[in-house]
Amino acid sequence: MRLAIVASHPVQYYAPLFRLLAQRLELKVFFAHRATKNDQAKAGFGVEFEWDVDLLSGYDQVFLDNVAKMPSLDRFNGCDTPHVKEALAVAQCDAVLILGWHLKAYVQALFAAKRLGLPLLVRGDSHLDTPRSTSKRMAKAVLYPPLLRLFDAALYVGERSRAYWKRYHYPEKRLFFSPHCVDTEWFAQRATLDARAQLRAKWGIGSDAKVALFAGKLLPFKRALDLVTAAAQMKKDGHPLQILIAGAGPQEAEIRAVAKAQDVPLHMLGFCNQTAMPSAYAAADVVVLPSEHETWGLVANEALACGRPIVLADTVGSAPDLAADRTVGRVFPCGDVGALAAALHQVFTTPPAPHAIMKKTREYSLDAAADGVQAALAATRRTRRFVFPIGAERRLP
Repeated sequence: MRLAIVASHPVQYYAPLFRLLAQRLELKVFFAHRATKNDQAKAGFGVEFEWDVDLLSGYDQVFLDNVAKMPSLDRFNGCDTPHVKEALAVAQCDAVLILGWHLKAYVQALFAAKRLGLPLLVRGDSHLDTPRSTSKRMAKAVLYPPLLRLFDAALYVGERSRAYWKRYHYPEKRLFFSPHCVDTEWFAQRATLDARAQLRAKWGIGSDAKVALFAGKLLPFKRALDLVTAAAQMKKDGHPLQILIAGAGPQEAEIRAVAKAQDVPLHMLGFCNQTAMPSAYAAADVVVLPSEHETWGLVANEALACGRPIVLADTVGSAPDLAADRTVGRVFPCGDVGALAAALHQVFTTPPAPHAIMKKTREYSLDAAADGVQAALAATRRTRRFVFPIGAERRLP
């Protein structure tokens, strides 16, 4: 089976999945954009950088010709690849998987697959809790049911993703679970006791101190300040907590000022590239993601891969999947600092068992994600197709 994947650009989370898929089937990945250091800074990281892990080896890949006048990842027209049909034809693939439809390149790949008579799959993390105007919701209610049926199979990454597809009446038999995931083994091998001890010693954190980690961009909607305020409340209640922050962004000065005013021990690691993250997770006792909106929040997967419990706001996309059952963490109402403090206290009082964390990581693993892709491919192969001159597709029994 020859699968073509059309992706926006090389991403640290997708590279391990691409490598695994390449071991299971013939794979070629087509990238629409080569991200620059400036792209990363514009995405909210606060600094220009390149990922310090290999994103391109282990699978066949090519960069499409992006003819956009202003190439970027934050605009629909920023990825414009009009020659994708020719590229897919030359690759002689048996099916096409696109990773969303929010970029012009994805829409171009969609129509290219249809014109070539190829089964079309999609994988994304859209969900219904994303803020939308009433008019947009009404328009989608009318337009999306027929439009989404252009996809022969949809890969949902979690419960909220699945609810999205069901809301628009997408056929249940064409839905396949392919969870958001990280390379669990890579993180676990690096989040060692030695890494924990070294980072704590570097920042003067005692071995017995309770530490909560926030990892992410320091933007207002991420609500890192809620963690600082919750720590101040816990201190008043006799449960001292130190805060570790791995990230950079415009709120850094404000976070430092609030922590100082509330006398909360704060350790700002600054921007941490991928290879530095396992040590940060290892040094912490719990990882907190209090964001107002988060389509998924892969830092939660990374935390679990490193054996750390998680505390997630109910607005985080992965909350129903990873933490709602309370086996590996807690969920709290976004913005409720008191509830966040209580959730942290509960995790420290009754920490999750290691075997529970391992079980959760297996359920949301690279293998589970790849299994979903293969199941979807197998289902689409059972349908024969022919192509009309205008490029429309019709199914045959």
